Amino acid sequence: MSVTKAPQKAELVRRASSLIPLFREKALWMDENRCMHQDAIDALTNAGFLKMRVPVRYGGYDTDMRTIVDVISEVGRGDGSVSWTLAMWALSAWMVGLFPEAVQEEVFSTPDVRICGILSPGAIAVPANGGYLVNGKWSFNTGARQSMWNTNAAVVPTADGGHDPVMTLIPISDLEIIDDWYTSGLRGSGSVTTIAKDVFIPAERVLPMEPLLQGQHLSNLAPFMPTACTTVSAVALGLANAAKDAFFERLPGRRITFTSYERQSEAPVTHLEVAEATTKIDETGFHAYRAADMIDTKGASGEPWTLEERARVRLDLGAACQRAKEAVEILDSASGGSSIYRDVPIQRIERDVKTLNLHAIVHPATNLELYGRIICGLEPNTPYI
Repeated sequence: MSVTKAPQKAELVRRASSLIPLFREKALWMDENRCMHQDAIDALTNAGFLKMRVPVRYGGYDTDMRTIVDVISEVGRGDGSVSWTLAMWALSAWMVGLFPEAVQEEVFSTPDVRICGILSPGAIAVPANGGYLVNGKWSFNTGARQSMWNTNAAVVPTADGGHDPVMTLIPISDLEIIDDWYTSGLRGSGSVTTIAKDVFIPAERVLPMEPLLQGQHLSNLAPFMPTACTTVSAVALGLANAAKDAFFERLPGRRITFTSYERQSEAPVTHLEVAEATTKIDETGFHAYRAADMIDTKGASGEPWTLEERARVRLDLGAACQRAKEAVEILDSASGGSSIYRDVPIQRIERDVKTLNLHAIVHPATNLELYGRIICGLEPNTPYI
């Protein structure tokens, strides 16, 4: 057990900003090879970002949520896949902090351990002597090939023929990896499929899912879903700012073909586009930071979460991702025909933000409906709140 003094927030954000050029340099390679470049992994590690969600008693920083949003969004300005993978590693490390202390010691004894995670139950865990025997598969398993441990959702059969959802913790070495991540966006995240075949898991590495989702765990941490949603919203903010950076980097010297505008920057249509995109980026930040501040404030006060507050964080996630997508689409459309080449960042950013918005937890319409149900007095139509 090793207690580490956490860097100041400003230092963590400075480190993230300093890595933007590296992530942009490796972005095309990661897009083509469908996984994180080792230089990017080393940079995240050396910056201390893998420690942000690790408990202090195991050498981590236990970083506040607003700083998490700052760091992950800055990383996203460099590359969306790196940002998404860091978000999943951070969230999964946070998840391990909910397991018994002996399990945490086993996992966090490896410095800068990388832990990936899947929330959707893709396997069946059958009780066995002292634990469970697990069989099944999990798709969209971000960073699995470059991780050491995996938090995986599964279901346990019950006597009445039903199933109880659980969260398991499995070494990656116990899983078969299927290299099937051939996608249009977030390609560098390497979100492959993993398969469990008669994998034995000790009982202490299995947590009931329902108490976990409701925040009824042996920890003073925030509830899981608000934490997960806010972490993901940082990726959207990063991609939106990346699009703005990419657009303005190419703007000088560009003209609008088949018009009299020799400088795109002098055209009123450009002024309208960049102003609208900037407004949407600001709105993305509003939703991401509102959720982050709620988590930090309620965590400090110890106040219980209301159902409406939980639903609002999912609303914030959906709104942040939708506004980010709208901002990127405006800037992508304004970037001209030459932007379709693979070495022009805006086309990759547009693919990444579109892919992000298709994620089941992110999907804006789903989150709008959920919040609307709650404030209209109906029960939620999902336990993931």
